[in-house]
Amino acid sequence: MKFELSFTNKEITPWGGMVFLKQMLDKIGFRGQIKNCEALPSSQSNNSYKKEVLLESFITSIWCGANRFLHTEITRGDKALGKIFDWERVPAQDAYKRYFGKFTQSINQQVGHHFFRWFFQNLQLNYFTLDIDSTVITRYGEQEGAKKGYNPMKKGRNSHHPIIAFVNDVKMVANFWLRSGNTSSANNFVGFLEETLSVFGDKKVGLVRLDSGFFSKEIMDYLEEKQLKYIVAAKFTHPIQHLIDKQDFWFQVDDGIEICDKHYQANSWQKPRRIVIVRQKISIRPKATGRTLSLFPEDEIHRNYRYSAYITNNEYAATDVWRNYRQRGDAENRIKELKADFGADSFNLKEFYPTEAALLFSMIAYNLMSIFRLFVLQEKAQKTLSTLRYRTFAIGAYFEKVGDTFKLKIALTKKRRKWFVGIWDYPIDLSMKVSTA
Repeated sequence: MKFELSFTNKEITPWGGMVFLKQMLDKIGFRGQIKNCEALPSSQSNNSYKKEVLLESFITSIWCGANRFLHTEITRGDKALGKIFDWERVPAQDAYKRYFGKFTQSINQQVGHHFFRWFFQNLQLNYFTLDIDSTVITRYGEQEGAKKGYNPMKKGRNSHHPIIAFVNDVKMVANFWLRSGNTSSANNFVGFLEETLSVFGDKKVGLVRLDSGFFSKEIMDYLEEKQLKYIVAAKFTHPIQHLIDKQDFWFQVDDGIEICDKHYQANSWQKPRRIVIVRQKISIRPKATGRTLSLFPEDEIHRNYRYSAYITNNEYAATDVWRNYRQRGDAENRIKELKADFGADSFNLKEFYPTEAALLFSMIAYNLMSIFRLFVLQEKAQKTLSTLRYRTFAIGAYFEKVGDTFKLKIALTKKRRKWFVGIWDYPIDLSMKVSTA
């Protein structure tokens, strides 16, 4: 087929499906939350962008695929998308950089508390599991706080080492702190947890799950003082390896999986704590997670197994402790999605707290998308943003004026229209008063 090029003045957007996210933001009152957050910087200049336009457009650019400030230009030239969201002008990348440049540590903490509290105070969820994890973000420039530390993927490179709290029940972020690359996983854990708990108000954390980076006396003492149930993966210290070596009775859970339940007291502890130990036979389960016992490399029995161990104050059966902890792996999936789809490892500025501010709104973009997936799409298997982007949001559309009414004309095949109308008509009764049961 031969054809010629021609042009149109129609304002066409490739992101017509974003209208559903705009509708959701309106129904949950997101713009009002931005306006009501007194800690957010704002400008008195008539030529400056309103803070709600800056933050809505930044979040929308992430949903459209931006994972660097340069990529936020994706929304700037899209006049139809600006009309969908009611932005008179769409900011350029430098406007976001200047805006986040106004943020300080105090502002970040107040803003984070405001939005995370809004999310969780309005969810009809009163008892949940909290997973806290850390991750490494490799940096290649001269960013403030980028230091050499533990970096398994890029050894010797400077990095940041943020700590993130997740509520697994609703796949949402409950808190985020950026930290220097040379900090340990457990650095300032108590302060971070206290701030996270303040987000929930009188709602109950039924269980805290932590990996071995948080295995410390101080953390377990604090959790017990707060009367919080926990499961913490144990570090394979020499005393714990000797404890495993002496164990002569194992209860079989499944083919190649055995478990035991004991009490263990480290020299620095004031009391013994419950330890659940799991071993998996490598010949039967070659992909089993866990560690070999480094103290006994020549032992024929130990060489055949991978071991894992968990300290807990929970009264679950030993098998339930292990199975419950395994669900914590979902936090690692959340971190992968945050990096791959929400720019959590690539939005950065030279200054530390402006970088933290940009990443904080990356987390807010993630939470809003979680609300959309949970309460609007209501699908059993939650699709990643990259999948939704091309299945639900990347749809050509343009505005047409019919009488006194503007209509958004969406280019969609007939067989898909019924499903989209269903999304449009769905009554999101949020103050987010939606049950997650």
